Amino acid sequence: MLDTLKQAGKTISREINRAWEHLSDGWRELLSRGSDSLTHFSRKADEGKPEDDMLANFPRWSLLAGEVEETEQEIVVRLEIPGMQKEDCQITIEGNMLYLSGEKRFERETRESTYHVMERAYGSFQRTIPLPRNVDINRAVASYRNGVMMVRLPKIGTESSKVIAVS
Repeated sequence: MLDTLKQAGKTISREINRAWEHLSDGWRELLSRGSDSLTHFSRKADEGKPEDDMLANFPRWSLLAGEVEETEQEIVVRLEIPGMQKEDCQITIEGNMLYLSGEKRFERETRESTYHVMERAYGSFQRTIPLPRNVDINRAVASYRNGVMMVRLPKIGTESSKVIAVS
């Protein structure tokens, strides 16, 4: 009986350690890959709308996951902004920085319901993306489809390096 209890204790200990390792791995990856995508959503001061009390319970932070891809000719930025209309977004490029700002509006189908999970943030936001190269802002093009904003930015000076002979 004592051996059985010791064995069970070892098994439980091993499983707890495994679970902790998985949890730690997940947090490390979230912090290393997603820290820049953590975006603050701010709400206007009490506007007196009935849903304002409801919004006070919703998160003020959310992830706007993105990626920056570089080809020989351009930089392509993709950002996930589900639940928004393209008219609610604005893109600004200053130097080597791309700014996406907008407002994610709260919409509710009925007032006779109770929320059990509240993970989506609503309100105004701004996400800043550093660009790896200088881009031609006059030829930049943006599109929005299926909750993903894609910005194509032609590069200026496509040579990434050059060897110079010393004379």
